[in-house]
Amino acid sequence: MAIEPTTPKGQRTRQTILDAASKVFTRDGYVDARMSDVADQAGLSLGGLYRYFENKEDLFRSVIRDIHEELFQQSRSSTPIAEDPEAALFEANLGYLQHYHANSGVMRAFIEATTVEGRFTTIWWTMRERHVARFVHAVENDDRVQLDGFDPATVARAMASLVEQTAYTTFAHAALNTMPVDVETVARIVTRAWYRSFYGDPAAHGGGRKLGETRLLKR
Repeated sequence: MAIEPTTPKGQRTRQTILDAASKVFTRDGYVDARMSDVADQAGLSLGGLYRYFENKEDLFRSVIRDIHEELFQQSRSSTPIAEDPEAALFEANLGYLQHYHANSGVMRAFIEATTVEGRFTTIWWTMRERHVARFVHAVENDDRVQLDGFDPATVARAMASLVEQTAYTTFAHAALNTMPVDVETVARIVTRAWYRSFYGDPAAHGGGRKLGETRLLKR
């Protein structure tokens, strides 16, 4: 288990290790990353590294835990969904995608880790369910929602998968894409799918503006 230091020096060292680990996992992936490489990147002895983290799995779990918590917080919208669903969805998606983009190398390693370690599959699923549950709770009493009998959580999971997989293919594997796509464009695309899945055609609600346009004008 990772040790949570209580002294300022220990906390700084731990953060130095996590920053170094992020660079190594981004460069080498989860399977090929080595604790000795993390120690070298952090400027520590291998023994010093093991004082804070038991093994590679323990270290990577801490890296991912921090990133996922930040993804959850960054995908909060300051606009209540009851006030403006389009703006709220766009802001939430944009925040998530911006943070994913900034950590795309580690997220690529994380998906790799889920294929070889069951504990990371569990972490992945638990974090996705947090996002789904938050959204379902936000819209559960919204009479504008139009799901034609489909279960809200099932639809939200489908949309969360859309956002996650789009981020993975667009940012985590950017080198494979024939042309770059900026984060705000991706946010507009996935917001369109989210909005139409839950609220139908924007024009039917007096909309018609380009999805995400209101939020962009506020920035």
